[in-house]
Amino acid sequence: MKAPKYKLISAYIKEQITNGTWPVGSRLPSQRELARQFEVNRSTIITALDELAADGLIEGKLGMGTVVINNTWTLMRAVPLVNWNEQVKLGAHQASIPTVQAINQAESNENLIQLSKGELSKDLFPLDDMRAVITKVGRNLEPFGYEDPKGNLLLREAISKYLSQKDIKVSTSSIIVVSGALQALHLISIGLLERGSTVFLEDPSYVNSLSTFQSAGMKLQGISMDKEGILPEKIEVAHQNKNSVLYCHPTFHNPTGALMGWKRRQELLKLAEHKQIPIIEDDVYSDLWLDSPPPLPIKSHDRNGNVLYLGSLSKSLNPGLRIGWIVGPEAVMDRLADLKMQTDYGTSSISQRAAAEWLSSGLYEQHLLTVRKHLKARRNAALQALDTHLSRYAEWEQPAGGFFIWVKFNPEVALSDLYRKALAHGVLINPGKIYSNQKNQYFRLSFANGRIDDIVKGIAVLESLIKDC
Repeated sequence: MKAPKYKLISAYIKEQITNGTWPVGSRLPSQRELARQFEVNRSTIITALDELAADGLIEGKLGMGTVVINNTWTLMRAVPLVNWNEQVKLGAHQASIPTVQAINQAESNENLIQLSKGELSKDLFPLDDMRAVITKVGRNLEPFGYEDPKGNLLLREAISKYLSQKDIKVSTSSIIVVSGALQALHLISIGLLERGSTVFLEDPSYVNSLSTFQSAGMKLQGISMDKEGILPEKIEVAHQNKNSVLYCHPTFHNPTGALMGWKRRQELLKLAEHKQIPIIEDDVYSDLWLDSPPPLPIKSHDRNGNVLYLGSLSKSLNPGLRIGWIVGPEAVMDRLADLKMQTDYGTSSISQRAAAEWLSSGLYEQHLLTVRKHLKARRNAALQALDTHLSRYAEWEQPAGGFFIWVKFNPEVALSDLYRKALAHGVLINPGKIYSNQKNQYFRLSFANGRIDDIVKGIAVLESLIKDC
């Protein structure tokens, strides 16, 4: 005889509790979520939860929902087990804010129209070329172990040659290969910055959605922007002591898409040198220009080792390779290389060899031609859809490259409501508040990940929801 549905649900939840998936202290999914998961009425879920509560395994707590208070073993013990849900709050590294955690989870849902995702569409993945590169790397492979602390020499040589095209002349000893630009920020935060230091950054900034610097004890101070990016004079006013560093994103800024002109870049470097403010220049989008090549990096004019330069293949080629780099003074690179060895003992050897082949063979430049063409078509389609559907409610600037359009809504539109309703209707956007507390009327629209018809459809859905927001 088949067991009632509530019994099956009760048994499932009990198994999750017993095997440690939902340890003591865990909050169960809501009744609505459980009903959706098991495709039953909420009354069936309530019956299952009542049975578990009668067994002493769960308990409803005010403001917390239903929480696991015991498992089958703790019911037999006088001394309770460790509450891991309390332990996870004790770590030094801060958690992402809830909205960012929710977005990170939703970005893996392929059923959603991704107007948020800062990643190239799978349609633009050069599968045949990648297969050829991996095959060539495999064919020439010899026994290997851990790489040099600064990274594979062939890759660093390829990066050095690639950077020379951006007028950055650098030796392999001043380059570290990292697992993407995010690891670069982590190494810099724990290896070079004193606790209590101030990190100047654009307001808004991608870094505000991370906890990298704050977890290392730094204070973030946003600096106003205009259409060309961060304003040097505002940094000068805010600068109070020598314990500060500037993180900036001058080329196709995330999230605004702003492009800093060459004159502004020179002003910024001059100010930083005069005030003894080191610069972290994030340049991961510069290859993705859509109208004309951007100005040279700030680093190209750095003659005093004042700039740490971050680059990556994650945005322009593929994030799965996990290949990025830091460029800076050799002594600083020695310090960061030691920390990287302590962190992960080196980026994947296979990925490094594949990246070296991409950069040295000419395949990367060929790939960029294709990517720029398709990104430009997506950008133009997104701009046209915005003009058709949202021009009555919002305004924006046309980005000259990168992935993003920074959309500012009229004050009467509640962006928090629009974000939630859009997600419920299958469209994911990034609300501006995750990049700045002052940007509640903005959202970041990505045209990089979705197909053109999905981008247009997603923007049309936003229009249909505005009246209720």
